[in-house]
Amino acid sequence: MDEERPLYRDATATIDDRVGDLLSRMTLEEKLAQLGGAWSTSLLENGAFSAARAQETLAHGIGHLTRIGGATVLTPTESARVANQIQRFLVEDTRLGIPGIIHEESCAGYTARDATCFPQAIGLAATWEPALIEAMTEVIRSQMRAVGAHQSLAPVLDVARDPRWGRTEETFGEDPYLVAQMGIAYVRGLQGSDLAHGIVATGKHFLGYGASEGGMNWAPAHIPRRELLEVYATPFEAVIREAGLASMMNAYSEIDGIPLGASPELLGNLLRDTFGFDGVVVSDYFTVPTLLSYHRVARDEADAARLALEAGIDVELPALHCYGAPLRQALDGGLVRPALVDAAVQRVLRMKFRLGLFEQPYVDVDAATTVFDTAAQRALAQRLAQKSIVLLKNDGVLPLDKALESIAVIGPGADSIRLLQGDYHYPAHLEMMFGAIRDGDLSPRPDGAVNLAQHFVRMVSVLEGIRTKVGSHTEVRHAVGCDVLGTATEGFAAAIEAARGAAVAVVVVGDKSGLTDGCTSGESVDRADLGLPGMQQALVEAVVETGTPTVVVLLNGRPPALPWIAAHVPAVLEAWLPGEEGGAAVADVLFGDVNPGGRLPISLPVTVGQVPVYYAHKPSGGRSNWKGDYVGVSTKPLFPFGHGLSYTRFEYGALEITPPEAQPQDYVRIRVPVTNVGERAGEEVVQLYVHDVVASVTRPVRELKGFARIALAAGEKKTVTFELAVRQLAFYDRRMAFVVEPGTIAVMVGSSSEDIRATGTFEIVGATTEVRRGAATRVAVD
Repeated sequence: MDEERPLYRDATATIDDRVGDLLSRMTLEEKLAQLGGAWSTSLLENGAFSAARAQETLAHGIGHLTRIGGATVLTPTESARVANQIQRFLVEDTRLGIPGIIHEESCAGYTARDATCFPQAIGLAATWEPALIEAMTEVIRSQMRAVGAHQSLAPVLDVARDPRWGRTEETFGEDPYLVAQMGIAYVRGLQGSDLAHGIVATGKHFLGYGASEGGMNWAPAHIPRRELLEVYATPFEAVIREAGLASMMNAYSEIDGIPLGASPELLGNLLRDTFGFDGVVVSDYFTVPTLLSYHRVARDEADAARLALEAGIDVELPALHCYGAPLRQALDGGLVRPALVDAAVQRVLRMKFRLGLFEQPYVDVDAATTVFDTAAQRALAQRLAQKSIVLLKNDGVLPLDKALESIAVIGPGADSIRLLQGDYHYPAHLEMMFGAIRDGDLSPRPDGAVNLAQHFVRMVSVLEGIRTKVGSHTEVRHAVGCDVLGTATEGFAAAIEAARGAAVAVVVVGDKSGLTDGCTSGESVDRADLGLPGMQQALVEAVVETGTPTVVVLLNGRPPALPWIAAHVPAVLEAWLPGEEGGAAVADVLFGDVNPGGRLPISLPVTVGQVPVYYAHKPSGGRSNWKGDYVGVSTKPLFPFGHGLSYTRFEYGALEITPPEAQPQDYVRIRVPVTNVGERAGEEVVQLYVHDVVASVTRPVRELKGFARIALAAGEKKTVTFELAVRQLAFYDRRMAFVVEPGTIAVMVGSSSEDIRATGTFEIVGATTEVRRGAATRVAVD
């Protein structure tokens, strides 16, 4: 190949050949530069790209650029322009011209100005509709690609069974099968069929991060090996095998004394060798220096770099630190094998070639805004919010009549757009960087600074949604009552006055999610009490005491423990953190324009003292032998996994299971008819659970193995067919071999993990057989 056109620049050559050629030309400084990131803000001066700053930071190139959109208030056009300027510097002003990967966050929408704010992940899981999650991430892909981004630090694939943990809201809930299916859909939509036109998805946090000691962020996870593999690793393996996950991020925590950022057993042996992951492992922010400063398993920064690189972390984020001069020191001292650096650099370069960065490092700046805040995107955000809402209880109050003479809309969440957002929505990140966001006020601040609320898309509060639904004949009264936190009750009098005499009172209460002080949910915002924060419970009680029929709408980042509300309030809706169209979606459900069909992806406890309380416990779990319950409190959840009511009723027919006997390599067909016997159209989530009746090691009392959300008109009947791969029933036996054992399998189909409507059995026959983990259950509806 002509030196004027090196092989790595030849788009017709194989990626392996291009990587090999480029690696052979790199100095050690250029290799190390590929193993880290640089904050995009460090390259800006007064909001504009600075060539001088770039020269200081990017002289040898860079692996990643950290968050152009998420760490600034740049518009999509401005963000795209800055991305091009940074790439132009890398391509034209560095020796080898290697473009950078720009990464961003997108847990529930691209975390940037003007980007669509979809419901937070726990609400997405409540839809039980993976196809919609894939549609959402296709939007995220189009928006991120338009501004020059290439990688998202999402999805969160942690299984969360302890709602004290503040990041519960970022997860898809408590069940590994549901988390896996949502994660597969998320990654498929984000990465697309070809990374040259897609966005690299990053699974996080590998591994066991959501099972932290005491529900505290970064705390150790005490997880036995079998449970680690069967529960917490399952979504990660499924997304790797079924969706081709391209990147992985380590957990901050430790398991059995080993921080995940320094664990070759998990990041190497399990992730790469067992699960077949061949992508790039990026560190969670500041992981590498925490091996020295937090976990104290490294002697100095060079030792921290050695531990992380040997464990399998390819890229240090958010910025190059330990992988810079300290790693060079470790290499010079013979403490790190150069081959480890080369292997990590090869993976980074391979990703850049797969993304097509060498052929197209730039984006069309003028076209960037065309894929932001479109009518179709807002409609999808509203649809997802509608489908995420779970009707927990309804004593006949809902749906409301639009001809009501009066309605009181009360509570701190009633007219708040800030409280519709999760911790990894753009507003919460703006608040962390620039200060508090004032609800409902878009005017300039007294100091002349522009209010931050101007920098994100229009949001619809619950109050606005309700006012839009009713006509001028309906008096809509509003009172805040109290704040999310604090002990002040001065607003109670106005709230009671608004409720008294109204036809109905809608009380909107819950969390404030974010990353700053004053929040009640979010990263590092962990709680030891799962009741409503502040005086919100007392506010609900005061409204109920007026005698006005009351509906409670919950805006929650985590499953709350609300036994008094469940017992005394006629109707309760869980709306989670529903994003930009959340208020409209809540109103749609309140007035019956949408029949609620969301289902809980995580159990709601009676009290924090039950935690962890989850449906898939072992036969000896979920009860206190021999009396059963705690003293004074049931061991059952307040509302179980999979629960959700409707404005109509569904009846299930008998199961048809064929064949009655199956080998480990076979599929079993499970058919069940479902009929809408009510007077309204509605959607039912048909849930398939199984139980291995007798096994060589204890098995959960029930495990989700399939589900289908189906729409039925009044009187309509449909048959759902599940094709269950027998190898989905495999588990790790006493030898820690992954096997299917012969025996009886109990089959349960129903409307929740506790509301089982039809049962049956089949037999697994033949010898105990080692297998690879099975694919998802195939579902058909006719």
